[in-house]
Amino acid sequence: MDPIKEAFSKIKEDISYLKNEIERLTQILNQTNPTHNQPQTHQHTNKPTHIQTNPIYNHNIQAPYTQNIDTSIGNEGVPTDKHTNTPTHQQTQKTPNLDFKQANDILESLDTIKKEIRLKFKRLTPQEMLVFNIIYTLENQNYTEITYKIIATQLKLSESSIRDYINKLINKGIPIEKTRQNNKTIILKISQDLKNIATLTTIKNLRAI
Repeated sequence: MDPIKEAFSKIKEDISYLKNEIERLTQILNQTNPTHNQPQTHQHTNKPTHIQTNPIYNHNIQAPYTQNIDTSIGNEGVPTDKHTNTPTHQQTQKTPNLDFKQANDILESLDTIKKEIRLKFKRLTPQEMLVFNIIYTLENQNYTEITYKIIATQLKLSESSIRDYINKLINKGIPIEKTRQNNKTIILKISQDLKNIATLTTIKNLRAI
């Protein structure tokens, strides 16, 4: 199998796995609602109980708003405001672990595919790259039937010259697909696998390195 096609196949599998993993993690995180995990014991339930069970101390209270007290005397100064602590703890327990090794493998695969693209396009002559550039550009302009004749008109060359350049591009591993329409006209198309991974600008930049 062509190394670049094999690399395309692997990167597609890795990207598909990563997308599924992200969707799964997103669903789990969306189901985790911190508001449902609020502590069951609140200040406004603790304070009245404390005051009712110790009425002798009511005469010493200076301010009527006991809700602002940060600590509980009955708990020997242990903070009773758990609104920030408890939800954070519960979220930490329910947050799934990311497969960083898998993510790293995907990044390495992307790096490998970039190297493959760079090496293949570095081997092209300027004229071969020009032909490839015309095909990619025409596809971006929504041309659905790119023929030897259309490319020849664009570059002011003969159809036989364009046919020769296309064969050279394919022999050098550039994924250009040829399909025959009505058993006569050849329609040219750049592999969608390549277009999914690298834009024309990216390919040019990699070639220039």
